[in-house]
Amino acid sequence: MANKVTYQEAGVDTRAAASLVNEIKSDVARTQKQRQLHNSFGLFAAAFDLSEYRQPVIVTGCDGVGTKIELLLEHGMESEAGKDLIAMSVNDIITTGGDPLLFLDYIGIEKLHPERIKRLISGMCDYLEDCGCILAGGETAEMPGLVPPDVVELSGFCIGAVEKDEMIQPDTAKLGDVLVGYKSDGFHANGWSLCRRILSEHGSEFSDEEIKAMLAPTRLYHDVTNALKSAGVRAKAFAHITGGGLPENLERLFRGMGADLTIPYWENEPVQKLLLHTDPEDRFNAFNMGIGWVAVVDPDSVEAACAAGPGGIVLGELRDGDGITATVKS
Repeated sequence: MANKVTYQEAGVDTRAAASLVNEIKSDVARTQKQRQLHNSFGLFAAAFDLSEYRQPVIVTGCDGVGTKIELLLEHGMESEAGKDLIAMSVNDIITTGGDPLLFLDYIGIEKLHPERIKRLISGMCDYLEDCGCILAGGETAEMPGLVPPDVVELSGFCIGAVEKDEMIQPDTAKLGDVLVGYKSDGFHANGWSLCRRILSEHGSEFSDEEIKAMLAPTRLYHDVTNALKSAGVRAKAFAHITGGGLPENLERLFRGMGADLTIPYWENEPVQKLLLHTDPEDRFNAFNMGIGWVAVVDPDSVEAACAAGPGGIVLGELRDGDGITATVKS
């Protein structure tokens, strides 16, 4: 009789996975301090009660960490990867003016690595707790033979809601409206294919400390949107500055209008060292160039908008004619 093979011998340990779920329960509980799931016991899906909203509109987002994950894993920065994962989707949700309510993660891995996964989840929960979003579920998939060792596939999905009459409407923007920018904490989770290419060719120029500094996680900008609401400012549009930089992420908002932006010099020494190896024009299409979030407001709201978040500064105003240009202030 042929030997019988167990699932564990095939490379998947369901008991270890179940144990891990129990170990991360305290982290998951942290994300239900501001909001709670609805009637969650015994369900195989998460439920959320929207009855507190008058006319809720559901908004969704999906993103990952991109090739930045390679360097984050190499430097043992799984917690930062978890924060990146949350911010990339949550920031997109709040561009609508809405609330991030539920988050689900997907982790694909060759073999279960409990400590690595716990660090990922802990970083996620740090950011989710901060913005009041529930870690409602997820999937950790062991895939021996498909996912290479020491590789983690990482993606996330966010669900939010916004009152229909409070939803941000970029088509209300008009000539003369002002673009206010807020600083980033680094490259965030974009442009890392270019970063990795430069580091592979000029790695001797950068210390481990400088590389880790460049790997700072994507900043959450819920504090900006909350501060604007508290100040009674109704933004015309928000832009999360991700792949494509300022030009691409702003051009999608406006029809027949553009802007000529002047941005401050990016005070970040490791970043500036890396930028020396990039094309002077192309860098604006790959990186946020120090501005991770932009709010478009009417001129009367500029002072309140600049005070709403880190490094709030006027970048320019809407003019007639398509196209966004950006230059660094001399």
